[in-house]
Amino acid sequence: MLDLAIIIIYFLGMLAIGVYVYRKRQASSNDGFFVANRSGTTLLIAGSLCATFIGSSVAIGMVGRGYRMGLPGAWWLLVGAIGLLILGLFFARKVRRFGLYTLPELLEKQYGRKAGLAASILIVVAWIAIVAAQIIAAGKVLTVFLPFDLSHLMAISALVFVIYTVLGGQYSVIRTDLVQFGILIVGILITLGFVVDRMGGISGLTSSLPSEYFSFPTNSSFEWYPLVVLLILTGSTYIVGPDIYSRLFCARDEKVARSSAIGAGLVAIPVAFIFVLIGMGAMALFPDISSQNPTLSFAQASELAFPTLIENILPIGVAGLVAAALLAAIMSSADTILLTTSTILSQDVYKRISPEMSERKSLIITRAGVILLGAAALLIAWQRPGIISSLLLAYTIFTSGIVIPVIAGFYKDKLKVNSAGAIAAIIGGGGTALAINRLQAANILGVEKLELVGFGVCIVLLFGVSWITRKAGLLSQ
Repeated sequence: MLDLAIIIIYFLGMLAIGVYVYRKRQASSNDGFFVANRSGTTLLIAGSLCATFIGSSVAIGMVGRGYRMGLPGAWWLLVGAIGLLILGLFFARKVRRFGLYTLPELLEKQYGRKAGLAASILIVVAWIAIVAAQIIAAGKVLTVFLPFDLSHLMAISALVFVIYTVLGGQYSVIRTDLVQFGILIVGILITLGFVVDRMGGISGLTSSLPSEYFSFPTNSSFEWYPLVVLLILTGSTYIVGPDIYSRLFCARDEKVARSSAIGAGLVAIPVAFIFVLIGMGAMALFPDISSQNPTLSFAQASELAFPTLIENILPIGVAGLVAAALLAAIMSSADTILLTTSTILSQDVYKRISPEMSERKSLIITRAGVILLGAAALLIAWQRPGIISSLLLAYTIFTSGIVIPVIAGFYKDKLKVNSAGAIAAIIGGGGTALAINRLQAANILGVEKLELVGFGVCIVLLFGVSWITRKAGLLSQ
């Protein structure tokens, strides 16, 4: 009961922050709701970035990767660290300088309205799957404490973060994110301490697992090709990402944007290894998780490693604290992604239909979008049991259509790319990635290793169509 009480207090605390912000009317304007009045300090923005990228893929998925592949499982977050450092060193100042609300608005500045609209639709489609992954993860954590069906626990989790996001917008999100990141760090350090103690120290861990688990950067479970795919499809979403850019737009100035991205990238490195070490400890202590869950694949069963540790090795009270930490990681990603996606839907899609939309109506539409997108993500979560698989689907579609046009747009004149090339790249690259995924899921394609095809199509279309239209004198923008 103590553990459940801690989780309930955590949920109520997050809701209280949303209510407080709403009553103080700090999110009553577009700037307040969408970008927290652009008042974010380095501590707030860096903390929010950390809380955003340490979502379900890290809290649950990465422990699962450590469980089944050892140290190379850390690459899921290490590629993000590389992406954030590149963002901070080369692009963060440029992004903040635009002073916008969303990533599609940035694309519109670079290539025109049609490119911005195409990007908006692609991002909304892809990012719903990421919210779904957070809902799945939260439900799996709650199964340890509540005797309800997983689908009901997913609904409870979704309801909480939808409510405080609707109430407080970005103003409450970046503040709840900082609190949640602090809870998370405490929780994972406590868990690692208990795991290492149960194993009899690091030497006990090394003696309990095959040497293959300690091979880095690759081993037989994670070779060079998957690493390259991860660097491109996942790492690049940290260089160009609607959730990441929404944080930079909240920064007080360009200097804060740059230092926040670099700081978050540096923090990600040790956190990556902490999570996989927890997963490796779970493999040594509970190697039969997969056999106890015969309806799940090995990859899906491995995502139960962290909840298994909470249930079996943590004392009462501590288990509740660590569960709250996991929920903090999950929900801090979910709220950011949900709000970012809804903002894109209202500002970059609906506003084109109703360009004279008032500020009040804009906020109403965005809040309604949070509710509708949260419901759509919940429906997807009920249908897809795998966290990492849901995320990879979203990242593949997004990266294949958006990343290269945005980066090229910063150097548009030097690279001689234009709006026709960008539109073709967004639609062609993202559409190709989605089509390949659907065909593979239906077992229609008998070919593997096609993850980067959409990314290649995007590059060819961006530069090819830009060159053709420029030579033909059809479009100069």
